[in-house]
Amino acid sequence: MHRFVDLFCGVGGFRVALEREGMDCVFSCDIDSKVCSVYAQNFGDMPSGDITTIINSEIPPHDILCAGFPCQSFSLSGNARGFNDIRGRLFFEIVRIAKHHKPYMLLLENVKNILTVDDGNVLRTIYKALEDIDYKLQHYTLNSSHFGVPQKRERVYFVALKNGVPLRHGKPKPTYRKKYLKDILLADNLCMDLVVERPDIVITKDEVEPDLSPIKIGYLNKGGQGERIYSDLGHAVTQSASSGGVGSRTGLYYVNGNVRRLHIQEAKSVMGFDKSFHVSDGLSGYSQLGNAVIPAMINTIYDSVRI
Repeated sequence: MHRFVDLFCGVGGFRVALEREGMDCVFSCDIDSKVCSVYAQNFGDMPSGDITTIINSEIPPHDILCAGFPCQSFSLSGNARGFNDIRGRLFFEIVRIAKHHKPYMLLLENVKNILTVDDGNVLRTIYKALEDIDYKLQHYTLNSSHFGVPQKRERVYFVALKNGVPLRHGKPKPTYRKKYLKDILLADNLCMDLVVERPDIVITKDEVEPDLSPIKIGYLNKGGQGERIYSDLGHAVTQSASSGGVGSRTGLYYVNGNVRRLHIQEAKSVMGFDKSFHVSDGLSGYSQLGNAVIPAMINTIYDSVRI
């Protein structure tokens, strides 16, 4: 059985994916104590804490290193300071551990903006750092909407293979499976507390065709972030850990005559987690999902590795 480590594990999207592949998680870590408690509820073991305090010998040998390394320093909403932000420099903890343990594969995920922040210098640094420890790196920008997940979520996936390992990797091919937001929605009576009732709601389109992308059909207030209204015949907008507006974190949707936010169970579904999966109560649960990786996308990436 292949063994993997789950760094910056969050609620455990990588682990869900690789356990589906029959693998064994031998180590996990995250600095957020609330996230660690949720992780323990889901998987039965408590992650270690701050990766910068964990020495190499405390991490068991492993075949695959997974990491959704902190993205705030690379995202537009996080001011995109890149490696000038201490969170951005956590990438080098991955390099430290990989150099010591020499796993045959690294699977990493981050926001799309990482490709262009600091005029591309961050991306060049990532490539050089992994090449210097004997890995061949490739990256792909993929949209989960094209892979059967009813959410537009563009992320960069990095696959680094140890030189000399008889494996190769190619960009996954989209499936364009027809799955829409309406397919995962709960019954209306379970979501009435999420309905938004305001006099400034404007619906601009009455009829739309199903589409594998968010379909804007209206707005409220000035139509800014969190104020746009989308059809349930399309996809959810990118779930976020901290976005503002009335539709904070999930977006607003026109469902059976009402404008509402997503229920936490629906937010799990558009992130590809089972409804039985644990997250924290309240807004923290939405934030944890907004920070997570989509397990199905990790399965897609892993399944594209070939001998």
